[in-house]
Amino acid sequence: MNAVGRRLVQGWVKVSPRFLPFADAATAELPLARLMRLALFQVSVGMNIVLLVGTLNRVLIVEFGAAAWLVALMVALPIAFAPFRALVGYRSDTYRSALGWKRVPFIWYGSLLQFGGLAIMPFALLVLSGGGRGPAWAGQIGAALAFLLVGSGMQVTQTAGLALATDLAPPAARPRVVALMYVMLLLGMVVCGLIFGRLLADFSPLRLVQVVQGAALLSMALNMTALWKQEARAPAATRGPPAVDFSRSWRAFIAQPQALRFLVALALGTAAYNMQDIILEPYGGEVLHLSVSATTSLTAAMAAGALAAFALVARQLTRGADPMRVAAHGVLVGLPAFAAVVMAAPLAAPWLFRAGTVVIGFGGGLFAVGTLMVAMGMEQRDKIGLALGAWGAVQATAGGLGIALGGALRDLVHALAQQQVFGPAFTGPTTGYLFVYHLELALLFATLVALGPLVRRRPALAPAQDSFGLAESPR
Repeated sequence: MNAVGRRLVQGWVKVSPRFLPFADAATAELPLARLMRLALFQVSVGMNIVLLVGTLNRVLIVEFGAAAWLVALMVALPIAFAPFRALVGYRSDTYRSALGWKRVPFIWYGSLLQFGGLAIMPFALLVLSGGGRGPAWAGQIGAALAFLLVGSGMQVTQTAGLALATDLAPPAARPRVVALMYVMLLLGMVVCGLIFGRLLADFSPLRLVQVVQGAALLSMALNMTALWKQEARAPAATRGPPAVDFSRSWRAFIAQPQALRFLVALALGTAAYNMQDIILEPYGGEVLHLSVSATTSLTAAMAAGALAAFALVARQLTRGADPMRVAAHGVLVGLPAFAAVVMAAPLAAPWLFRAGTVVIGFGGGLFAVGTLMVAMGMEQRDKIGLALGAWGAVQATAGGLGIALGGALRDLVHALAQQQVFGPAFTGPTTGYLFVYHLELALLFATLVALGPLVRRRPALAPAQDSFGLAESPR
């Protein structure tokens, strides 16, 4: 190493880990390089979320002229698989493998599902648009199957991947590891969204085929790189008598004190934070008259708020904060945030709308990571997949239904307002949007009611005894 290289390395070593986000997530058991490689499965999930919900959603409606209701139905299809995440997590806990793996087979199956769905998707979309040979109904069935395969593959991969990260990380480092996983998910969404936008700037059906097929190859490459030499083979641990069946394990899980109340609170809070996802940008454009570029930046602003929340949660939980209390703080933060968005319309204050959007992202990040840490502490170490699967199933189902309900209620209330059902003062475009935002405020209050007894009864976690920064990570 030359003199410049040595000085550069020495300079990085002297930097305190508190100025290097998530550097202290590394431990002797899970070094930083291995941890970052494991987090690549979250990058692939983020990439496919952007592809399905963003890029293909827009292409189908605008370039291919597909009906909006049909596109919404296909985008929502992966939600149908969400309740099975608890079963996937349970199966990854109890899987019997001659090779001695528990989590690897499920991440592999999830990767194959994603690859298969992305491989058939562009051709199904071409038939659906009328640009290929075959009846339109064949394209509709093929596209629906492709969306379902990719969505179910993402959920299988994410459930087993988070369980594997929990297996590998020592208890003291889990909050920072979980926060890092979510940061990688957001980074994957932001970076891949920019790349897809650049590649499809000069749109053509052939370019769409190339982009989707490239995403299929990249998704498989990222997941296989993330998996490589992560889970140790333990044939003795994956043999023996059959495990307790899923129904008995689920009953034992849900019978834990306050487990049902926690899942109800999780569903209410997730729906409250997700209902506005589909109306956020239209609200800014139609009510506050923001430009397309201004409303597009709202997603980045919300992601910035979530990233700040993840960094804060990692530090708080490491110092012994109660994750249930962190989740409750996330709900409390959401109350003034949604109120700011509501008040932005009568005040004609776009700056208040933008500030509320950032704080919504911050509160949603606190709530998501806080509840995930609670779920990780609800089961024994050998049943962590079931707990993570239950959390993921409730979150994905409530989030998807919340998004669908938010859009439907906005349209319904707007139609009623146009007929002067609420009186002549409420015939403008604001009525439908504000109804949804007020409903979200009500759901946040209901979430606080559900969380209240849990915050009072749950003891705080013991603070971590030491931190592990970049300077101490194994070389």
